[in-house]
Amino acid sequence: MRITPLVDKQRQSVALATARLNVWDGSVRSSKTISSLLKWLKFVRTCPAGPLLMVGKTERTLKRNIIDPLIEMLGEKRCKFVAGSGELHLLGRVIYVAGAYNEGSEDKIRGLSLVGAYVDEASTIPESFWVMLLTRLSIPGAQLFASTNPDGPQHWLKVGYLDRARLHVDLDGQVHRSDSPDTLNLHRFSFKLADNPSLSPEYVADVSSEFTGLWYRRLILGEWCIAEGVVYESWDPARHVVSVLPAIDRWLCIALDYGTTNPFHALAIGLGVDGRLYVGHEWRWDSKRMRGSLTDAEYSERVRAWVNGLGITPSYWIVDPSAKSYRVQMHRDGQTSTLADNEVVDGIRDVASLFATGRLLVSAECKELIREIPGYTWDPAASLKGEDKPIKLADHGVDALRYGIRTTRAIWSPLLCEPSSRAA
Repeated sequence: MRITPLVDKQRQSVALATARLNVWDGSVRSSKTISSLLKWLKFVRTCPAGPLLMVGKTERTLKRNIIDPLIEMLGEKRCKFVAGSGELHLLGRVIYVAGAYNEGSEDKIRGLSLVGAYVDEASTIPESFWVMLLTRLSIPGAQLFASTNPDGPQHWLKVGYLDRARLHVDLDGQVHRSDSPDTLNLHRFSFKLADNPSLSPEYVADVSSEFTGLWYRRLILGEWCIAEGVVYESWDPARHVVSVLPAIDRWLCIALDYGTTNPFHALAIGLGVDGRLYVGHEWRWDSKRMRGSLTDAEYSERVRAWVNGLGITPSYWIVDPSAKSYRVQMHRDGQTSTLADNEVVDGIRDVASLFATGRLLVSAECKELIREIPGYTWDPAASLKGEDKPIKLADHGVDALRYGIRTTRAIWSPLLCEPSSRAA
């Protein structure tokens, strides 16, 4: 990894990260993470004796986002991850590693006394874990360093902490200091894409084109803005619906959203020879409109018959995580299934990016999915609570789409056409 000298807001943030709590927030690839890591490395070298902790939503995401880049930066002699023990050996210090996936994660750090902590993707961890973590920073001289992308303006991290910063370097680089009694011993550094001078104009144009609306404001401009209106703002049937499929190089998956009283929806998703993803076919059973519910055995038989009739061989059968009984039936029928990645917001963001760049298209024969997409909207009540949730209504096809796209991301991501390409 090539590290260039810090400049402007990067250098400023590292110099001013002297508070008990120090948080870098803002757009993707804006250099907030590398700035926070360089400060963390300096802290690890010079901090008082005592336990240290690094936290991510999961250990896997922490390793991918933070630990692997550190190993590349420093080499394995100075940075070595010991997966079995959940420890990172960094610059001669042993650092505990923890995932904070749900409310019960706080139990992992009960009883610890810490001198320092680093948190990746802070807005994605539970508030209960964050609160517990702050109580664990009890050794004199203890500091916390964290980075995050923006979420909704009512998110607990923004309202309870970032908005109460004693020092804030805003998106425009202006420094604000407050002596209000409501402030916290917290320094905040807000970044936008333009704050990273090492990015090429071509890359900035490409990544900016990958998002629209909500995601553009959050991930490119670095704003904490509310999720409102339709989820897939760039969806345009004239642009995204095709009457004829191209040759499909590989059928990635059959993605299934299971339902008994609710509709059962299956989608066939493939990678075209043109480097785009296609939802090529759909199968749906709505018990309220058809002749009643089907059993798991009947669903399994009919879906397999549908796929065989299409003459395709998918790489994966991706199933709704709630469909435990159906997965058991598939196993009995000799059909291997893969549990869908149900990270809702991450999946929505993947699909939104693909629609925005014209790299995900839908066959005109998928009439039910096409009908659902324009009506898929954010829940305003959840947004007011700082949560990003779509309304659970007429969402069976779009859920299947999200499952299929998110779960196969590692396969299609390196194979797609350039982001600047557009659908006809």
